[in-house]
Amino acid sequence: MKLAIMQPYFLPYIGYYQLISAVDLFIVYDNIKYVKKGWINRNRMLINGKDALFSLPLKKDSDALDVRDRELAADFDRTKLLNQWHGAYRTAPFFKQTFPLLEAIVGFQDPNLFRYLFHSLKMTCAHLGLKTALKISSEVPIDHSLKFQDKVLALCEAEGAQRYINAIGGLELYDSNAFSARGIEFRALRAKSFPYEQFGQPHVPYLSIVDLLMFNSVSKLSEIIAENYDLVQQDV
Repeated sequence: MKLAIMQPYFLPYIGYYQLISAVDLFIVYDNIKYVKKGWINRNRMLINGKDALFSLPLKKDSDALDVRDRELAADFDRTKLLNQWHGAYRTAPFFKQTFPLLEAIVGFQDPNLFRYLFHSLKMTCAHLGLKTALKISSEVPIDHSLKFQDKVLALCEAEGAQRYINAIGGLELYDSNAFSARGIEFRALRAKSFPYEQFGQPHVPYLSIVDLLMFNSVSKLSEIIAENYDLVQQDV
């Protein structure tokens, strides 16, 4: 069984969905510290040929809280966020196919940050036709006081994983020998370049899946998600 584990992000870039596609079970951390100015509640879109941030406003609270203990701001203006996308992409070739998905995601009324993000992930995976099982980390019976690699290994063992696949960006955080010692094969997913048309302007890479959905058919993205990456071993 192939397993990947990631913290939740709001409408992340395509590599996140490639990681989901590459495994049988994808665990999403809910009992992990919220990272301020990270990508948990924000991402990048295209405005006038350049990248620009969009975000979910959060209720002011302690930076020490886990993602599952944070909440959206009471004054979160859902219409304003939708209008940002509408203004930027209304003439994009797949706007009409994509905007209803965004309306369903943004319109979700649960104020809990993790549940909001997890709902958006499930909705996007369904739209893309991804069948991988999704699971919440706190629902796995392990010692949740464990940290970093030790927690990943515990989750792998609890779920009976034979292969663990990590995003390439976190490759240096792990020791593949520690996985091998427990009978788990370690691999990292490295996405290949995927330039695509963006209103005839120079391509801006690594934007939110929103941008890719606006300019590409679901069938094309399904192909890229399933095939346009390499699984690499860690140098030991």
